Amino acid sequence: MIKKGLLVIGAALLLLSCGENPTKKSTYVKNITELNAAIKNAAPGDEIVMANGDWTDVEIRFIGYGNDKNPITLKAETAGEVIIKGKSDLKLGGEYLLVNGLYFTEGSSPTRSVIEFAINQDTVANHSSVRNCVVLDYNKGQRNQTDIWVQFKGRYNELDHSYIEGKANRGPTVRVDLEGNRSIKNYHKITNNYFGPRPPKGGPSAETIQIGNSYTSMAPSYTLVANNFFDRCNGEVEVISSKTNFNEFRNNVFYKSEGSLVTRHGNYCIVDGNYFIGDDNSEQIGGIRLIGTGHWVMNNYFYNLKGKVFRSPLAVMNGIPKSPLNRYIQVTDVVVAHNSWINCTSPLQFGVGSNVDQKDVLPASEIRSERPIRTIVANNLIYNEKSDKQPIIAHDSLDGITFKSNLINNQGGSLKYSSGFRQEEFLLKELEDKILISSGDLPEFELYQGFEFDQITKDLFGNSRMTMNSVGAISGTSVEKPNLMDLSKYGPDWYALKSVDNASAKMHAAGSVSELETAIQDAKSGDTIILTADRYELKSSMKINKKLMIRSADADSKVAIQYLGAPKTPVFEMNPKGHLILKGVNLKGTNSQYAFASLQSNMSSLYNLNVNDCEISDFDYVLKGYKYSFSEYIKFNSTLIKNCANGLELSAENDDRGDYNAENIFIDNCQFENVNKNVIDYYRGGYDESTVGGNLKVTNSSFKQCGFQEKNGVLINTYGIINVDISGNKFQNNKVELVARLWGAKNNSHSDNVIENSGKLVVEQNLPLKLMY
Repeated sequence: MIKKGLLVIGAALLLLSCGENPTKKSTYVKNITELNAAIKNAAPGDEIVMANGDWTDVEIRFIGYGNDKNPITLKAETAGEVIIKGKSDLKLGGEYLLVNGLYFTEGSSPTRSVIEFAINQDTVANHSSVRNCVVLDYNKGQRNQTDIWVQFKGRYNELDHSYIEGKANRGPTVRVDLEGNRSIKNYHKITNNYFGPRPPKGGPSAETIQIGNSYTSMAPSYTLVANNFFDRCNGEVEVISSKTNFNEFRNNVFYKSEGSLVTRHGNYCIVDGNYFIGDDNSEQIGGIRLIGTGHWVMNNYFYNLKGKVFRSPLAVMNGIPKSPLNRYIQVTDVVVAHNSWINCTSPLQFGVGSNVDQKDVLPASEIRSERPIRTIVANNLIYNEKSDKQPIIAHDSLDGITFKSNLINNQGGSLKYSSGFRQEEFLLKELEDKILISSGDLPEFELYQGFEFDQITKDLFGNSRMTMNSVGAISGTSVEKPNLMDLSKYGPDWYALKSVDNASAKMHAAGSVSELETAIQDAKSGDTIILTADRYELKSSMKINKKLMIRSADADSKVAIQYLGAPKTPVFEMNPKGHLILKGVNLKGTNSQYAFASLQSNMSSLYNLNVNDCEISDFDYVLKGYKYSFSEYIKFNSTLIKNCANGLELSAENDDRGDYNAENIFIDNCQFENVNKNVIDYYRGGYDESTVGGNLKVTNSSFKQCGFQEKNGVLINTYGIINVDISGNKFQNNKVELVARLWGAKNNSHSDNVIENSGKLVVEQNLPLKLMY
């Protein structure tokens, strides 16, 4: 009996020594009190199961110490049916923790992160994972309030097979922090996730992934970002901002994302086997932007990209001499090899950001004059179905770049920089939608064999380059389809990606004010409200918090809406996610109200406005955009605006931190008469050279007797806006000093305007702006 007892004890000790927990348990919890108790008592191998249902205003502090064979698991009873709402967050601390199947929505974090791999500065998580989770529209109250949806600290942590969409406020969606020895050399993994659309924020600090910051940029991170799908991640110019050393970006898809993968700070990154897919309708979709030293860019596929300069398909930047950590380090010792650019506009751009011509308005510490050096561009393929005027753009001298064995078919178009490029006719064939490969007629010529090029052993599809090698990202013609748009490979398997079902849109007829109010309240996003009466008298604002079209029943006859509401209130109150399309309406105020306005606070997401074939008169403001509000699109087409004190007021972001109130403003075929002050007041302050917005187009419109009360003497005020086009307009009898002051150093232009008794339209090459750094 004694021997038998000793054997049992010995077996138990052996199990414990091997990391096994012979008493693994599963604890089912129904509220935060039970959850906290279960976490406190959890041992390696235990599983805590959260009951299905809503968990509101819960701050989960998951602290535990599992091991490599027996992690401690916190999971949903049914993946996706544990809904985390309200003021809730999740923080992990300890070793070998696993979170699975949670769904964060209809709320926001009470702290600066929704999910964080740390409890506090002293208790971080290591070897822990968040899997199979969703964070959807979990925004703070307004866009200037900062948080991070997934914040990495510690080492060897993972975010995988999760779905993250809709971040609209300040701060990166995912950030890797490296402060302190606990978090450097972290080897984190961000893999197999679906990053759904992130709307533009209008200014900096809206990356989808940020790895480190300028102050830790010399630290080694070794973070892996692989096999993710970035779908229309449009927050700002940097979709991914790599700010540390030794990071890897492999096999990701960047789909119509208006930004780039940027090695902003730090060195020695690998960018291998990624897809960058563009859109004919956007000039904002970029590829890869390089800063720093020692990067390898290989096997990447760029398709139909139209982005320019900072958002060009490949942007190799100039640096600042003796650059401080938060500026631009010179590009040195970089390899760009075996990549393919298909139907891209000016795909290769070097010396991007060169700004020696702005030395009169910038300090010497801001002048980017250090050209790329010791950089090799070799074995790449460029193909254009239509000739590109400038496939290669040099913003500065190319004396530090070596071009070797690159192949281009520019359909006979000239090539200014031909050294290292072989121009030949060859054909591509469609493997699948958006993926073109060689049809087998690539000319044979000797590939460049540079130092360590033998380590590029596979192509974009993972096929060996040892047996068959060629220029470009794809080696060979006999390849399997990558099924690029098979979204089932990304995110949690329980979460179905939402699609817009236009067939479900409905029509609502409104013949009275009460019917109109009811229709706006009851309509679903995408519905249309038809105004069947001739006239409506409104005494209170119409709240727009979904996508609605409101139009007259008769396309040839405008419906009259008289607004009798209180002063300083709008006819249409634009709420977060409000999108109004207004057609065929005569909108009239009593001189003290606004036609359209955002909320004054709590604009947690953007709004959009599209006005067609309307008449707007007798308002204080046509559009009033308050501070921290933001619109992606404001469009006025074929509309008469008259007898208003102010026009479009989008200048509330006056902190000079690079923010602005609207991404795109389009005015076409409109008439402005007797608008007392600015017709358009659109402002972006603060010198942030990597901000590439906003965007204003004023075309084919007329302006008569406007601006006579404007103190700054400018009719169309666009100070600090990057892209401006004022073309084909008539300006008559506007008592202003300037029609507009355009910024020549940026993409500001004017043409074919008629100006009579309306001041001047001037171009200033360099506008002085406040430095943001």
